[in-house]
Amino acid sequence: MLIAFSVSPVGGDSESVGKAVADAVRVVRESGLPNETSAMFTTIEAATWDEAMAVVKRATEAVAAHAARVSLVLKADIRPGHTGQLRAKVERVERYLTEE
Repeated sequence: MLIAFSVSPVGGDSESVGKAVADAVRVVRESGLPNETSAMFTTIEAATWDEAMAVVKRATEAVAAHAARVSLVLKADIRPGHTGQLRAKVERVERYLTEE
């Protein structure tokens, strides 16, 4: 399954959320799960809900250390029996783009 999520602090003294987000991304990278971070989301690939949600929870807790309020947006692609989809989905689209 793929889980794309965005977690950030709400409120506080600064308009920048970079430090808090970096702490969340650090948690994801240390998890050992395949992952990718873009400007708006971090995507992880996990075998189970429990594995994925444990990482999302720890990343959210890392952000919560920076603010009393946290915003979390989550999107899931649940496809049992498929692995390696973090890259494979993009590769399929790129292949279609080069065929045209």
